This record gives sequence, structure tokens and C-alpha cells, in this order.
Amino acid sequence: MLHPFTILRTAGLAFAAAALSACAGGPSVELPPAEPSAEPVTPKEDYLIGPSDNITIHVWRNPELSAEDIQVRPDGRITIPLVRDMVAVGKTPTQLQDDIRDVLAEYIEQPIVSVIVNESIGELSQQIRITGAGAQPAALPFRANMTILDAMIAVGGPGEFAAGNSATLTRFDPVEGKSTLYRLRLKDLLNKGDASANVALRPGDTISIPESRF
Repeated sequence: MLHPFTILRTAGLAFAAAALSACAGGPSVELPPAEPSAEPVTPKEDYLIGPSDNITIHVWRNPELSAEDIQVRPDGRITIPLVRDMVAVGKTPTQLQDDIRDVLAEYIEQPIVSVIVNESIGELSQQIRITGAGAQPAALPFRANMTILDAMIAVGGPGEFAAGNSATLTRFDPVEGKSTLYRLRLKDLLNKGDASANVALRPGDTISIPESRF
């Protein structure tokens, strides 16, 4: 009969070995393949302006108060004539134009303001971030029906020495308050055309692509 200490020690070694094996092999959980969507993409009003977004602000009949190609500063603010250091990040274009209108109403009668997003990156929670051995690590604005294939096309695919089938996707669940790591098969998708490896993305996803080990 084995001594209790021996049993505990053996069990502990087995658990450690399993943990090391799981770490070495990476996550085994995969997302289901993306399904083709026959539904048309409909415009939404909930886009939130993010840092580095490029916007145009037009004040009707007041061109001197209008401004084109304004880049939202890293601190999330913008400055235009008569409106200084207004927070733009986290607002929809409609909310921002209403806030600008309220300020301009102190100087001109019944201003009509429009805000147009020329180039969008969005808030962090609306971006798809790609890191590691990608050809062009980047933050992409999420769009409806976006898949991992769309993201790879946007950045020019993985780098020359990327381990595509060891890539991972980190997804945060705000309801459960935790992140889950999923396995990606970029090599199968891009080199073999395996459609089952093409998965749907969600706002806030982070794709990590490691380098191959020679």
C-alpha cells in the first residue's frame, strides 16, 4: 500500500505535467466557422468616435466655423473655432454635433451642425487588434460580418516566419467579466483554403500570431 504522501506527490506531478502540456500545446478551444450572411448590412447609429479618427465638422452658413480633416487627439478631444478642447471620444457623431451646437448657440442663432467621420478607427472596444508576427500589426475598425479572413487581408496576411496554426484569438466577455483564448488555424485558412478555419470576429477581439520556432 502506498504511503499517503507518495500518492499526493504522484498526483501533484501528474497535474503539473498536464498543465505544462496544455501550455506547450496552446489553447485547444476553437470557434465555429463563420457562416455566410445573406442579410444586408444596415447602417447603425451607435458608432463611437475613437482616438485618431478623422472627422469633418460643418456649420451651415458659417464656413469660418467649419473644419475639415480634424484628427481626434490622443487625449480624445478636438478644437475648432469657438469650441476648445471638447471631448469627442466615446460619443456618436450625432452626440458630438449636438454638443458642438450647444456651445455655438452662445455665439450664433440656431446653428445647424453636422459631423462626418472620414476615417474611422473607433474606440478600443470596437477595434480588432492584430499583434505578433503579422506582416503589418495594426488596429482595425470592426465592421459588420467581419471574419478572420477579412482581418488578414487588411493587414497583408501573416509575416514570412509566422506560425499561422499557432495563432490565438483573445475575446473578452463583459457579462462574465473574463477573457477566453481560442485557437486559430491561419495556415489552413490562407494556404489550404480551409473555410472551416474562417471564424467570425467580434468588437474588441485581439489576434496574436507567434513566430515559427526553427
